[in-house]
Amino acid sequence: MKKMYLQSSTSKIRVMKNLKSSGLLLPVMPVILVLFICVATIAGGQSTPNRALLALSKANHTLAIVDPGTLKVITTIPVGEDPHELVASADGKTAYVCIYGGGSFHEINVIDLVAQKPLLNIDTRPLYGPHDITFNSGKVWFTAEGSKAIGRYDPAAGKLDWSMGTGQDRTHMIYITDDGKKIYTTNISSGTVSIFTDTLIKPGQMAPPGAKPREEWMHTIVATARGSEGFDVSPDGKELWTAASESGTITIIDLVTKKQAAQIDAKVNGANRVKFTPDGKLAFISSLQSGELTIYDIKSRKEVKRLKPGRGAAGILMDPVGNRAFVACSPDNYIAIVDLKTLEITGQLTVGGVPDGLAWAVRP
Repeated sequence: MKKMYLQSSTSKIRVMKNLKSSGLLLPVMPVILVLFICVATIAGGQSTPNRALLALSKANHTLAIVDPGTLKVITTIPVGEDPHELVASADGKTAYVCIYGGGSFHEINVIDLVAQKPLLNIDTRPLYGPHDITFNSGKVWFTAEGSKAIGRYDPAAGKLDWSMGTGQDRTHMIYITDDGKKIYTTNISSGTVSIFTDTLIKPGQMAPPGAKPREEWMHTIVATARGSEGFDVSPDGKELWTAASESGTITIIDLVTKKQAAQIDAKVNGANRVKFTPDGKLAFISSLQSGELTIYDIKSRKEVKRLKPGRGAAGILMDPVGNRAFVACSPDNYIAIVDLKTLEITGQLTVGGVPDGLAWAVRP
């Protein structure tokens, strides 16, 4: 058997030499090489899914792209020194990351989610401390905490095209209605919520000839409690809930009357974020101080349950498709997963050290 094997091997070598000397082998090798490279490339990298979970790591200075089906990290992309919040464009192809620096930095990173690489850095000066960010009507809107303002970036023009001062201390989080006509922000140190309403102003009797109607953002300030940071707007657009880290209270604002409707002594000290469930029935409140996740019933305004996902709970992202919530447990270096039906913790996801900002990127 050994002799037969040697004879067989020798025959193969002889045939290969004959092919090479005759020139028949040369055209075959490049084809084989190309096929090998193609297979290696496909096996070595994964494309971004049409629906991707985005998560920031403050410690690693990275943006992780996660497959929400498998909960596997597809890739991580470098971002700036102190990333806090992020958003994806409406087409799901681009991410915008706020580089905060405690209110002193002035940068927003733009990331290509398809090519999985950084694109450019937006210099937000004279607006400092970009912290929270959203995408509406083709433009990027963000808070500028260090400048007591909100700003807007136009990706098509490649420049900042609008800003508005709040006159409040530590303007931190932002929400814009779908029609783009109302903007809400929390102002942490002032203990207030700013409500900006896009209003059409018609020229008065004293207006000069030829004066035309113009738009003006009317500003209403509603008192909440010092330390009011995380907030959310109910799916029906009628209420805004915000929790105060210092007093542990929840302030509810009636968005129709633009007045405080109620204040609950919820004892959620260290409150960081507030998020409504997709059905609008429950509110999740995270605490960096206690690590608890407090769940409230919206209708009865009563506490339903408290979970302990880790030593500190921060960013919250709802998943209407998977009936779950992702809660960034920053001190624990993981993201906890909560089942929205059972209200139980079902797992963990690791995207890097000190996770915080979370967002969805959905391509049609």
